[in-house]
Amino acid sequence: MPRPSFAPLLGEARVIPVLAIDHLEDAVPLARALHAGGLGVIEVTLRTPVALAACAAIARECPEVVLGIGTILTPDQVKQAVDVGAQFLVTPGTSEKLGRALADSDVAALPGSGTLSEMVALMEMGFREMKFFPAEAAGGRDYLKSVAGPIAELRFCPTGGITPANAPDYLALPNVMCVGGSWVTPKTALAKRDWAEITRLSKEAAALRARI
Repeated sequence: MPRPSFAPLLGEARVIPVLAIDHLEDAVPLARALHAGGLGVIEVTLRTPVALAACAAIARECPEVVLGIGTILTPDQVKQAVDVGAQFLVTPGTSEKLGRALADSDVAALPGSGTLSEMVALMEMGFREMKFFPAEAAGGRDYLKSVAGPIAELRFCPTGGITPANAPDYLALPNVMCVGGSWVTPKTALAKRDWAEITRLSKEAAALRARI
């Protein structure tokens, strides 16, 4: 049975904001601010105590937002993420046990990979869409260009060290479908709850395209 694909969820934008939400009350206005700027696909990481509750609030109150849940490290977290409404799942790296849990879920996934061996192992589990992390530290664009030779069928979402300056270069690669980054939600804007600034940054990010 074919795995659910992430690509149909992506829409037109090629940037996925990667979010760490510290305050539950910020979850819904943050998601709405990003969506207003054209970034309707988001990844909320399980890095804070309120993360799952924040995801549940977004799933409940922002049906227009495509909700991904990331920094998933265990099969239990796969189940928890699906239970609160995740439409796609993201891992920073993927063990065989975690990969099987992702493969057995009914939602799309971007399992984390950083080496050719990891990519081939994930292919054996049926995955063709993956997160490439940590992108810059793991070899960046040159690494992904090299990967495209032997395994051209894979598509990646590079995350880690992605900026507005280098994102278009990544997006120019045929095996990159989108990039993930946290620059759209700077800590200063979050601390001030400056949703207008986050919407402004989202509009800039949503306009990013491949550098020809």
